[in-house]
Amino acid sequence: MRQGLGFTKTPEVYGAFPSDPYSHSPAHRGSQQPGMTGQVKEEILTRWGELGVAVAQGSVRFEPRLLRREEFFPKKHAFAYVSLQGREETWDLPAESLAFTYCQIPVCYQLADVASISVEGPQGATRIEGHVLPVAVSAEIFSRTGSITKIVVQVPRKNLLS
Repeated sequence: MRQGLGFTKTPEVYGAFPSDPYSHSPAHRGSQQPGMTGQVKEEILTRWGELGVAVAQGSVRFEPRLLRREEFFPKKHAFAYVSLQGREETWDLPAESLAFTYCQIPVCYQLADVASISVEGPQGATRIEGHVLPVAVSAEIFSRTGSITKIVVQVPRKNLLS
């Protein structure tokens, strides 16, 4: 399904036109709010699902079960992102990792044997066993207070698709 219409296609193959450019337009008033196409939103939500990022009872969970091992970089690499302060930053990541941002906080997935999470901030790092962040830590992420600067998630190899 991932090879169908969407981000895996080039503009030459897919076509560079939106099929639904306004996502919040009431029928009685016409176009009101420019937004992402429905397909773009679906692809973003699908990717969050593949990454295993979810919120349950106020806690952020990192449970990737639809990621393929080949999506992890085999060598060291740099991840560029925009910090909460609006600065362009680069994070040098180890081999067997991948990264993304969540609420503008960079998250690194690293292959491991056991699930754990390291939450980093100006005061140092805190290690959490398992794949669920406490509600208080999750609230800091949602609030974008700056008390969390990076998150490193140890992803068990056995949970990945081959």
